[in-house]
Amino acid sequence: MSDRQRHRQVSFEFLGTGVSSGVPAIGCTCLTCTSTDPKDNRLRCSAAFRFGDDRGEERTILFDAGPDLRQQALRSKLERVDALLFTHNHVDHTWGLDELRRFNTLMEGPVDIYANDHTLDFLRRVYGHIFDAKNNVQPSYVANVIPHRLLPLVPEELFGLTITPIPLLHGRLPVLGFRVEASHPTVAGRAGMDDLLPLAYCTDVSGIPPESWPLLEGLHTLVLGALRPRKHPTHFSIDEAVAAAEKIGAQETWFIHMNHEVRHEPVDRALPGNIRLAWDGLVLPQTRDEERSEGEWALGWRE
Repeated sequence: MSDRQRHRQVSFEFLGTGVSSGVPAIGCTCLTCTSTDPKDNRLRCSAAFRFGDDRGEERTILFDAGPDLRQQALRSKLERVDALLFTHNHVDHTWGLDELRRFNTLMEGPVDIYANDHTLDFLRRVYGHIFDAKNNVQPSYVANVIPHRLLPLVPEELFGLTITPIPLLHGRLPVLGFRVEASHPTVAGRAGMDDLLPLAYCTDVSGIPPESWPLLEGLHTLVLGALRPRKHPTHFSIDEAVAAAEKIGAQETWFIHMNHEVRHEPVDRALPGNIRLAWDGLVLPQTRDEERSEGEWALGWRE
């Protein structure tokens, strides 16, 4: 990330845009996995929202924490995590929880984590050394977290933001997306907020329940999972994601959670209107010199 990007008052960075196996996939020699285009290298899905709160303090909110969090934090020079929001309990979205211990050290305090009951139960079961540290055989360097229960459709107020959990379906598994909007006038007035919020982060989705559609209205930025060209039982295909994005009508839409059947350049060029593929390290809002020119709509991903 450039110095210009790093010093923005508000930024949303895609730390990872790939599936559970990552891209390239181990042992695969397909065109995407052997591509020299850096946008075809995708770590597991996560994102960081950095901004100044209503008191002028720098804040970082993470969306999910997968197995690549250490690598992502080093690349993006993350120095704090003030809150971590989990969409669901799957390994590629949760197995970075241990890495929070470094942020505990840097911030000299615990990190607040937010998840639904299903995910909190999973975390407590898998990370007994964190949640029941008193039962460890000996004292050790473990993360210090404060868990908070999320309820669908019930907003949370965090640092001058309103974050509302959006009920979504990941196959038969109920999961959460998040709608983010500024609730404090100082935060709303930060440079770049109007070019980013309201934002909805919706990864690992195959269906949108009726009660969730109102939370997807009036968006500036939509982040939406789009696994591959072919249909899948638990994820939107690219065509399904395009249909959902067009119905939602955000000012800009960014697809994430792509597998190795998706080569960045030809797929990105074929997407309609203001819909694009995100890539690892992409920072929003983009400046005009970073935006794709209108003349680039050409090649088709079905070729």
